[in-house]
Formats: sequence, C-alpha cells, structure tokens
Amino acid sequence: MADISPFPTVDIPNLDLWTLLFERPDRPYPEDKVLFSDASTGRCHTYSQIRQRALTFGHALQRKWAWQKGDVLLLFTPNSIDVPSVVWGTLAIGGVVCPVNPSYRAEELVHPLKDANAKAMVTMRAQAPAALEAARRAGLPEDRVVILDELPAELVDDGHAYGAHTPPINSPNKDLAFLVYSSGTTGLPKGVMLSHRNMVANLLQSAAVDRGILSCTQGLNGEGDRALALLPFFHIYGLTYLLNHTVYLGLSTYVMPRFQFDTFCKVIQEQKITYAYVVPPVILELVSNPRVAQYDLTSLRMMLSAAAPLAVELIHALRQKLNLSVRQAYGMSECAPCTHMQTWNEAQTHLGSVGRLLPNMVAKYVPVEGEAGKSAELWVKGPNVFLGYLNNPQADAESFSEDGYYKTGDVGFADENGHFYITDRVKELIKYNGFQVAPAELEDITLGHPAVADVAVTGIKSGQSGTELPRAWVVVAPGYEASEATAEDIVKYVGDRVISYKRLRGGVHFVDSIPRNPSGKILRREFKKMDRAAKL
Repeated sequence: MADISPFPTVDIPNLDLWTLLFERPDRPYPEDKVLFSDASTGRCHTYSQIRQRALTFGHALQRKWAWQKGDVLLLFTPNSIDVPSVVWGTLAIGGVVCPVNPSYRAEELVHPLKDANAKAMVTMRAQAPAALEAARRAGLPEDRVVILDELPAELVDDGHAYGAHTPPINSPNKDLAFLVYSSGTTGLPKGVMLSHRNMVANLLQSAAVDRGILSCTQGLNGEGDRALALLPFFHIYGLTYLLNHTVYLGLSTYVMPRFQFDTFCKVIQEQKITYAYVVPPVILELVSNPRVAQYDLTSLRMMLSAAAPLAVELIHALRQKLNLSVRQAYGMSECAPCTHMQTWNEAQTHLGSVGRLLPNMVAKYVPVEGEAGKSAELWVKGPNVFLGYLNNPQADAESFSEDGYYKTGDVGFADENGHFYITDRVKELIKYNGFQVAPAELEDITLGHPAVADVAVTGIKSGQSGTELPRAWVVVAPGYEASEATAEDIVKYVGDRVISYKRLRGGVHFVDSIPRNPSGKILRREFKKMDRAAKL
C-alpha cells in the first residue's frame, strides 16, 4: 500500500529550468534586485546582470566550440557569485552541467571527465593545476579548461542586450539539466541523470510547502528574507536551494566559499541574515563554540538542515542556548534532492522528524531483513525522481523496483500523520558532514598498505553532530604488529590518497578476522555491534 503526500498537488509546467526562472511573466521582484552577494567583498549581481552574463557565456560556448544540445560542461570550482551565470548559461543553450567537488585530486577528477564525456571544464585559478592534469589524463584539450577568475571581458558581458531566449529543450522530462556524481557502495561514483523536469518539479514542490503556510506568522519569501549560502554549489542541495530557489523566490543571498565559524556569525550579524541553509555540524558548532556569545544572531528566524540526520539533542540545545529554530528536510541526489520537508510550524512540534512527503510524491515502506519494529525501507515515486544512472544499467536495475519506485536505502517510519523519522540505512554509504563516503573505495586503498591483510570500513557515530567517521577494521599482515604506530601509518597512507572528507577519521582498529557471509560480503553490522559493545 502506497502513501500519498498530504500536501495539495502542485501543477508542474512542461518547461525547462531556464524558462521557468528567466522567462516567467509573473516574476515577483524587479530586474534590478540584488540576488547574489559575496559575503566577504560585497561584490554583487542583480537578476538582470545574472541573466545577461549567463546568455553571454552560453553564446560564447556556442561560438567557441560549436556547443550542441546535450554537451556536458564539467564545473570544478568552489562557491562564487560568478558560478550561477555559468550554470544557467550552459542550460540556456541546451548544455548539461556536471558539478564536482573542487577539492578533488586530479586522479579523482578523471573519472567524471571521461564518464560524462565532458566537452569543456570551468575551474578557478586555485584549482587549475589539478584541472589541467586531469584534463591531460582524460584526453581533454588544455584550451577546453576555462579559468573562471581569468575570463576575458567579452565572456562576462559582450555588450549585447539579450531579450527573450528559448533554449533548445523539446522534452523537459527527458532532456538532462544536471549530471551529479553520487558515491556508490561499490565501484566508482555514478552519474545521476537529472532532467529539466526533475529540477523544475523539486523547486515547485519545495516552494509549495512554504507557500502553503505563508498565511501563518512565518514563511520564506523574497521580500524581506536574506539567506546565507555556505553549502557547496556542486552539491545537489546547493544547486536546488541556493541557486534555483534564490532566483525563483527573489531571495537576497550572501555567498560564502565554505563554512568558517566567525565569518558565518559575522555575516549574519552585519547583513541581518534571516534564513540559513546548513548541515548538522554547523548546528553543533553554534551550540558548542563559546565565541557565539560575541555575535548578535537575533535576525536569524530559521535554518534548514539537511544532508545528514540532526540529533534531537542539538535541536533542543539550539533553542535553549540561542533561541533559534531549525527545520529539517530529507533527500538525495537521485531525487533532485528533496522528498520530505518540515513546514516552519512542524519544526516546533515534530522534533527529530525530517518532515512529510512533498507534493506529487508517493511512498512505500518495504520491510527490511533483520530490522525489528515498525521501521522499513523508504521507496519513492514522483516527478523529481531521476532518470537513471549514466552508463550503468546494472545500477538502474538494482535501484528501481519493478513498479518504478526508487529504493532510497534509508530505513525509518512515518507516524499517523505522515511525519517521517529516519532510523538506519540499508545502503552502506558513510555520511561525513553531508558527504557520501563509499566503504569499498577506502577498503581498496587501505589494502594497498603492506601491513593490511584484510579490511572492512564502516562509519562510527561522532558525538551529537549527526555525522559519521570512517573507521578501518584491519587484520594485520604477517610480519607486522597491530600497534599504534602501524595504525597511524595506515591512516596517513589512506589520507595521502583521498580527498579530505574520506580520511579515516575514525581511526584503525585491529581485529582477528573480517566477518563475512557465505558469498563473501562483509557483514558491516557486526562491526557496528562491536562498536556499541565497546562503549558499554
């Protein structure tokens, strides 16, 4: 039996994302409204400037490389107010944007470059060495690597005043807008294919949850709210809520390249920020860092936390110490990203819930072997659910049910009113600060160390922050000692070969053997039991 969203159905127009955002006749704010501001320098872009810069960039791509519909632009850059125009300029000419983590090493960047068959790459001066090395390895010509902070003036504004523009998107439900890479439990990251309809749908689904309560005392709107954008634009959470929502609602959004505690607090104080998109570690820092008392955060009406579970203890502490409230939402790259969201009122009444199913969605709760009680795996269907994985029919077959539901891999339960609570994960992915870490990838790397005969990697809970730390359980190889020095050397060995968030922050623990089932699959839950027992 499927559960249907409790919210009224939303009309999803048959439009591409550019047309929805930049050709709408009912835009509720003027062309000269400032939408994106650099939180450090004050440099800013209005709606009209963003639109002009986007079309300038898009037409330059067409002239320079005969850009065709469906060609992929790989985006390898940290947050900047110049990034949105690159994104929308690519979409405006029918291109596909593939954003990746700007902290990737060259060897990690090669896979998405090749897999997506990227036609060009946009990066920043600081990331250029890794970008150029990856391009060389992937066979992408060096002149196809565009340095965003060194763009010639004609690629920023060519002096042409662009009027109405129609992108070459004939089938918004099939034509791709974004290709985002999601870590799998085995193998290399998989390209999540998100159509224009997926993105338009999730934008309108999320906005409807707010619009439905604007008659209440609170609600997110573009007239008076000021948002703080510190989450990465390369993440689907950032793409949907920091870029698309900003233009759709007309939010004044202040952009930070990354989270830094004092800068975060200072910007809230000086710019009178009313709304912030965060992840649980940010909440943890707010309630635990004594320097918070040096700042006036009273303008902040609400925060939205997603990407990882938020402990109820943190929600209580936030209220008690700072009199601040936080909503929760839940989703994944494959759902563009949101499937559940709390209203502002529910953030006060249903602590610990990630909200109710968004409009136009249906869900199933499927029993999981070994799970006791009322928890079950969440399966979902809706216009925001992705088209499938790029070049990976096997992953598609494993991820979708015969009747078309996407298997989220997350386990939980819904109460009688549809409020969903997450309790566990079927998938083996580790979540560190909102990033996905594949155990199999770390196991492959760890096995390269001569002291490691066998290994399993699991996530261990990290205090109140709702994050997990990757830990390696190692069977030591003959001739080596299971010592602290060996453990430290293994941690360093892995750390030298992976991006920062994949490091073995949970350390190395030595065991006599790795428990496996008859087919050889690692029984990761046995390690979770060992970890719990060690804490008793």
